[in-house]
Amino acid sequence: MSRYDLTDFEWRVIEPILPNKPRGVARVDDRRVLNGIFWVLRSGAPWRDLPERYGPRTTCYNRFVRWRKVGVWDRMMDAITAAHDRDIQMIDSTSVRAHQQAATGKKGDRDHCLGRSRGGLTTKIHAVVDGQGLPIRLSLTAGQSHDGQAADDLLDHVSAGTIVLADKAYDADRIRASLREKGAFANIPPKANRRSKPYFSTWLYRERNLIERFFSKLKHFRRVATRYDKLAENFLAMVQLASMRLWLRVYESTA
Repeated sequence: MSRYDLTDFEWRVIEPILPNKPRGVARVDDRRVLNGIFWVLRSGAPWRDLPERYGPRTTCYNRFVRWRKVGVWDRMMDAITAAHDRDIQMIDSTSVRAHQQAATGKKGDRDHCLGRSRGGLTTKIHAVVDGQGLPIRLSLTAGQSHDGQAADDLLDHVSAGTIVLADKAYDADRIRASLREKGAFANIPPKANRRSKPYFSTWLYRERNLIERFFSKLKHFRRVATRYDKLAENFLAMVQLASMRLWLRVYESTA
């Protein structure tokens, strides 16, 4: 058993969430295919280098893409993160360098969330984590995009009473007003050029280190630390799978 493979506990959590196929030709063993996908995710190796013990690489890659298209990874993410802490949530982003093979799209093709910055071609991963530093919502933008642009969609789930921690990049009247309408509280340090300074708790703000630690754990997965996927949808699916693995580890450690 590879150290990247699903443990028995992780498999017991995932198996009931997988799509059912009551009729037709039986699907190739789901656990073996998922282990192959997680091997690529953790190692960062190309699909063609997938070890033979996981079966044909085309089976693993096709299953990964097909399930992404029909929303299986989205539903798994929602199911696994359903028990998140709603009292305190944090939003931030991190930049990821894109490998040259990720930038092979045709000129004028649709947006693949690739942008140019000082570090070259980059993609930004935006995330909302709960009070334990576990991911709830994820999205991608081009590397040069401002953090606040992704905030509206990522924070649309926030409920009344939630405290949202963020850095100065999210200090915008629009974001603060949206959170107030939901009954949530924004604990965001005000920018220096603000005439009236909203209330800000430095004691609460210390907890924001949890989202930085989440990004550090996320980049242990080499397929996330460097973007190799040309399609933004495939790269986001990899980020989702890495996030789900972090949740499963916490579940197992507390079981």
